[in-house]
Amino acid sequence: MEMKTAVSILEWVYAHLRFSDVVLALSVLFLLSCLREKLSNKAGPMSWPVLGILPSLIVHRNDLFDWCTGALAKAGGTFHYRGVWFGGSYGIMTVDPVNIEYILKTNFKNYPKGEFYRERFRDLLEDGIFNADDELWKEERRVAKMEMHSARFSDHSYATMRDLVKEELLTLMEKMASSGKSFDLQDVLLRFTFDNICGAAFGVDPGSLAIDLPEIPFAKAFEEATEYTLIRFLLPPFVWKPMRFLGIGHEKKLRKAVRIVHVFADKTLERFFRSQYFSDKYFREFCTSFIIAGRDTTSVALVWFFWLIQTHPEVEKKILTEIRQVRNKTRDFFDPQELKEMVYLQAALTESLRLYPSVPMEMKQAQEDDVLPDGTKLKKGARIHYSIYSMGRMESIWGKDCGEFKPERWIEDGNKLRMQNQFKYAVFNAGPRLCVGKKFAYMQMKMVAASILMNYSIKLVHGQDIVPKLTTTLYMKNGLMVKLEPRV
Repeated sequence: MEMKTAVSILEWVYAHLRFSDVVLALSVLFLLSCLREKLSNKAGPMSWPVLGILPSLIVHRNDLFDWCTGALAKAGGTFHYRGVWFGGSYGIMTVDPVNIEYILKTNFKNYPKGEFYRERFRDLLEDGIFNADDELWKEERRVAKMEMHSARFSDHSYATMRDLVKEELLTLMEKMASSGKSFDLQDVLLRFTFDNICGAAFGVDPGSLAIDLPEIPFAKAFEEATEYTLIRFLLPPFVWKPMRFLGIGHEKKLRKAVRIVHVFADKTLERFFRSQYFSDKYFREFCTSFIIAGRDTTSVALVWFFWLIQTHPEVEKKILTEIRQVRNKTRDFFDPQELKEMVYLQAALTESLRLYPSVPMEMKQAQEDDVLPDGTKLKKGARIHYSIYSMGRMESIWGKDCGEFKPERWIEDGNKLRMQNQFKYAVFNAGPRLCVGKKFAYMQMKMVAASILMNYSIKLVHGQDIVPKLTTTLYMKNGLMVKLEPRV
């Protein structure tokens, strides 16, 4: 009797339930789920049912860094997030310097790059220093540090840089000034840093800064490879891995771009050296990492610097005054001591990097459950994203003038550089992973900036949309179109 009654009820429901009722019921369930998620995650962006934070990322794809900055400010510096269901992505975003010091130094062993990051970048970076952890990372860092901190490398890199500036960069600048035509300064700076790192580290001249600005397949391929790799962070593994296996969509394009990058690295090594102690693969990884570090970071930093000082003429005036004071007029180049004496120029470069860091965001992965200093709980496997771009715009870190370009914040006692706190200014990374090429980067940026500014006045082309590009390096999305006028 009870069975018949139950069957009768189901038959009645089936006969009277309309499609619109099903849609209404599912809509109510969806809204209730959204409300529950919002109430349980008061700090941070909305975590949507099934899709997690993905809808917010898609909506704000054109202003992601600024949106993230606003979300972090509202959340008090740290918030939890969750990705697409079954995608395996969950963790936190933070800008709290105390948390960052704990992650990058105090409990360093618990927060490596992690398999989540390494798996997505392995095709491009393989096991190079930017994609390595543990003993492999220690060995590669030891080799890089030994090379870059040697007196031989320092002398050789300075000589290479000086010659490239004198013989190629300024020659090209003269041609641009004489023609009166506009050109993309970002493209020229990327070419310069590419040729410079290849010459300084490997004794190879790719010739990308030649007067006719030839097309360099490596440069285009590397930028494409990083962009296509980033898509893997947005898609769950059950989507991008089959695409990689089948060689379709963005994974097909990524494979082609990576092949071009690795072929260039292999050819560079053939002209540079062979070793009976290390494999060709090891040296290819080393070569690719060196080029990435030397090409992208300083060129991108310089292009934001040049844009900022053109929008802040009072800063440019102070830099020019300093350059003229330290310059030895018996020479047409700057020696290391003169570059060292350009304190205000270094302060301006440092301030530019605070607002526009070359690497806008970094990621780590928790190996074990943990609690951060601010009380945030982390489960094993959680991803920790810290936004270096957002840190430079936090009033809680830099004060009410955090959004202003003020080189003076880096100067103390009249004309001394203020020490940088690694964990609130993580532009060069921090802790054991602090950038080994920091000294080289400053020397390169100061040499280029001083040489160009001493000889030319830069004029921005009006009507440009100056915005960051969404990739691992903070390129200007549309480049920086300028004209040059000889400085009188």
